[in-house]
Amino acid sequence: MRASMWWQLLLSALALVSSCAVWRVEAKATIELPPPLQWHFYQNSCPDVERYVRDQVEFYWKQDSTLAVKLIQLLYTDCFIKGCDASILLDGPDTEKTAPQNAPILGFPLEVIDKVKEVLEQHCPGVVSCADIINLAARDAVVLAGGVSYPVPTGRRDGNSSSAKLVDIAVHATPWEKVIHYFEVRGMNVFDVTTLLGGHTLGRTRCKFIAERLYDFNNTGKPDQSMDPSFLAELRVQCPPNSTNSVYLNPDSGSSNRFGKTFYSRVLNHRAVLSIDQQIADREESLQIARRYDANFEDFLKMFGYAMTKLGNTWLLPGDQGEIRKNCRVVNRK
Repeated sequence: MRASMWWQLLLSALALVSSCAVWRVEAKATIELPPPLQWHFYQNSCPDVERYVRDQVEFYWKQDSTLAVKLIQLLYTDCFIKGCDASILLDGPDTEKTAPQNAPILGFPLEVIDKVKEVLEQHCPGVVSCADIINLAARDAVVLAGGVSYPVPTGRRDGNSSSAKLVDIAVHATPWEKVIHYFEVRGMNVFDVTTLLGGHTLGRTRCKFIAERLYDFNNTGKPDQSMDPSFLAELRVQCPPNSTNSVYLNPDSGSSNRFGKTFYSRVLNHRAVLSIDQQIADREESLQIARRYDANFEDFLKMFGYAMTKLGNTWLLPGDQGEIRKNCRVVNRK
């Protein structure tokens, strides 16, 4: 079945409509591929590219299952800085990977991307972009973490510049309106934001990023009043003042490194760890989406793939710009 038809059937089946007609995903909302993306771009030049990527990701995931969430984070980080161009992978002083916000994705996940690239260069030299590798690896990571596979269009080009100054990723305690704007300028919407935040069922965060919620919310000297009191008490035990500890973003399923069913339930019950996640329940549109996902976990898993595909389409380099890097860490020599 053609990928575009697959998505059309999926969205037709998942025409999610709230009783208040607050939001819906129309059947006609198929993904429009921006140039240079195509379905099966490597069909002739590297027909087994997806198998090569999948085999390497699965091999290293078996060694460390936290790889899954880190590869998903890697895609988000790369695409939301200056587009999906693998600029996050470039080495050098003052590159994106030197920004403090990107510390969690350094090390092992980047080494896995290096290994994937090495294998592809052996089989299909100079053909597959590092940006496409990130997208394919993230899709495989979603599947390994218990998510649903989704089609990934390919044909991205790699950028030849990277700057830490551009790293302004909205996380943690960012106000909802700012986050929505942050996504909107990248061609995404409230549905995408609410769905992608469901990825926080995976991974951990450092206590310093939630300390304000626990002890001095909005400089009030008090905790975030929206938090369930018993959960607030739990987090204060795990994160005493000035703690260097970390906590699971979803305490119910975090240790499994797999998608859990309770993320949106926790949001609805004011037991979200991050402020940005809890803010889902503060707006009617996102609240309705959260209720739907809480009621039907399978809907969330399927639509998470849809949102990941849109994420991977962000600000792509046209065909006459960028390159296909031979080494993901450095630009090609002219």
